[in-house]
Amino acid sequence: MSTAWVQILHFYQPPGQTHEILRKVAVESYQPVVRVLLEQPTARVAVNMNAVLSEMLVEHGYGDVIDGLKTLQARGQIEFLGSGRYHPIFPLIAARDRNRAIAENAASNRAAFGRGYAPRGFFPPELAYSQDILPAIRATGHDWVLLSGVANPGEWQTTRVPKARSNGSQIAVLFRDDVRSNRISFREVTAATWIADLERVGNDGQDHYVVTGMDGETFGHHIRGWEREFLAAAYAGAEASPTVRMMLPSEVLDAFPAGDFVEPFASSWSTSRDDIASGDPFPLWKSPGNRLHSLQWDLVEHGETLTAMASRHARDGDSAKDAALASELLQPALHSCQFWWASKRPWWDVTMIRRGLRMQEDVILHAGRSIHGGAAPQEVRREATWRLAAANEIRHEIERTLMNLA
Repeated sequence: MSTAWVQILHFYQPPGQTHEILRKVAVESYQPVVRVLLEQPTARVAVNMNAVLSEMLVEHGYGDVIDGLKTLQARGQIEFLGSGRYHPIFPLIAARDRNRAIAENAASNRAAFGRGYAPRGFFPPELAYSQDILPAIRATGHDWVLLSGVANPGEWQTTRVPKARSNGSQIAVLFRDDVRSNRISFREVTAATWIADLERVGNDGQDHYVVTGMDGETFGHHIRGWEREFLAAAYAGAEASPTVRMMLPSEVLDAFPAGDFVEPFASSWSTSRDDIASGDPFPLWKSPGNRLHSLQWDLVEHGETLTAMASRHARDGDSAKDAALASELLQPALHSCQFWWASKRPWWDVTMIRRGLRMQEDVILHAGRSIHGGAAPQEVRREATWRLAAANEIRHEIERTLMNLA
């Protein structure tokens, strides 16, 4: 019998990324990874590229990465996955923002990749999951969702594909093998030992599948030369193995029988079982004990509410322009990196936190201008006034914290 290796690569850069960093990552990782795949016609890989990155690659002169992925899709080597345009943490944002993030991601990536962008599967940013995100995923035509292995509540299924319930419907669930994925991500395996491990999985007389998922930037950027040392060699090893084959994840759904219904734990691919047990499912983005996270999400709540108020009451002229601008700016202002860099687990970056804060400020500025410059009734203006004051105080508190004054 055989083992199907299902590899998923996730590519992302935050909105506002500098040209120099984008160039460095494109040259060290994106271009080399695409070259390796083009050289290995039997390799099969699922790709999630958040649309913010596909847009930046085109704008900054790295359209060759997009062209290479289009060629790979046309050759049947890759399938694209759906996600959110600016990489928000889906369980932590409003349902309307989830719906919009998915729709904008699909529209932008379809413009970049053409008809080949027709995802059956969905990649929640950071594999952050809670049950209430499933309706938006299922409603947008996705057949399956990728979740971290830590979300699996029961038996580890590699001969069947489990499924979850969603508003009277169902969706297939593929669980990432966290242990094996991390061994690759942290260079704890060689290509030869990796293939040998996969061969052992399928030696019980049954067909199995193993799902690995990691940042695409792992190869060449985080670990120099890893795209050749591991990827190219592992692809060649899979081709030569009598029992290992590479499969696209949607092919797994067609080749393996459906499994039992599961109720995955709220979690992410950076969540531990201890985090789940302590009620901290998203520790890098909204940890109960993190004061800065609390301030950041309070500011997000004011921005979301003010933007919704502005959209309801704007009529025409400058008020309508400001309302539209606030709505447009809100989506990138929800990107995950600003919270990740505030986690101190163990990473910390004042610049990235401050960049997110500026995005939040711009949303609130234009929403407030719209409400006070338009036809909003007096009670709406009063609520907007206190929200603007509260947001200003939160902003000052965040800045005091960043300067070690709080």
